[in-house]
Amino acid sequence: MQPLRIVFAGTPEFSVPALQALHDAGHAIVAVYTQPDRPAGRGREVASSAVKQRALALGIPVEQPATLKTPAARQRLAAYAADLMVVVAYGLLLPQAVLDLPRLGCLNIHGSLLPRWRGAAPIQRAVLAGDERTGVSIMLMDAGLDTGPELLRRELAIGPRETAGELHDRLAELGAQAIVTAVQGWAAGSLHATPQPADGATYAAKIRKEEARIDWSQSAGAIDRQVRAFVPWPVAETRLDDEQVRIWEACPVTGEIAVGLHAAPGTVVRAAAGRILVATGDGLLELLAVQFPGRKPLRARDILNSRPLGGERFGEVIA
Repeated sequence: MQPLRIVFAGTPEFSVPALQALHDAGHAIVAVYTQPDRPAGRGREVASSAVKQRALALGIPVEQPATLKTPAARQRLAAYAADLMVVVAYGLLLPQAVLDLPRLGCLNIHGSLLPRWRGAAPIQRAVLAGDERTGVSIMLMDAGLDTGPELLRRELAIGPRETAGELHDRLAELGAQAIVTAVQGWAAGSLHATPQPADGATYAAKIRKEEARIDWSQSAGAIDRQVRAFVPWPVAETRLDDEQVRIWEACPVTGEIAVGLHAAPGTVVRAAAGRILVATGDGLLELLAVQFPGRKPLRARDILNSRPLGGERFGEVIA
């Protein structure tokens, strides 16, 4: 197959493996579109996106329009005469006039098995919901929100202790492999776009920071999923007296140790032998890594060496 002229559109780290894979496959990446540089980090210094940094390292021209809805932006994109546009977590809406520009249309890598988890946060929502499987879908884009027909999908199992951050990295690599296969098959005519099923669609709303607050009246399993879904951001949090505490790692407690240990949700029922066990609305949750204000995350044993927690109560139960 002849190399294609591809315009790549993406912004965060999730997009980088796909850009690299298409470049390594020998395609001509004629331009990379990414979000404008923005303040980031504690110092709020202006920073380039992960995709821009990789594009510059590869010597690819970078475009950073604030919108693609203007005639001037569309003319600029059309001038690249792309065969195909590949979009991976770009962050800007592509109007139909843009989708119609490339000869072969616009392909998108989405981090779920569509139509489940359309929208901005499919990885976190899958972990939060306790899904056992997920994957990536390669979709021919239309004007809807992740509603276009699917070219191919790749599935994987979500590990029982896997965080959203860990799953993110695995899906990014899986998507990179899948897009190379999809581009080749789509250009050769051996792949065909299949409409998504009408049933089973769910919406993965953008994660809001307030969702990270732990409600200890929930079950230990639900709180465990919340902790794993919100690593590395925004990180599950709770209060202990007047301090905001972040929970980086936890695990439901099973077996004999859980028998007979009952208390109000949020109460530390055991803080000894390197273990911190907290009562929930249903079952016990063991805190494995906790971050107090101004400190780095610490393992339970290190916390208990300097701070007894027995009998203390985390958070406020949400009515």
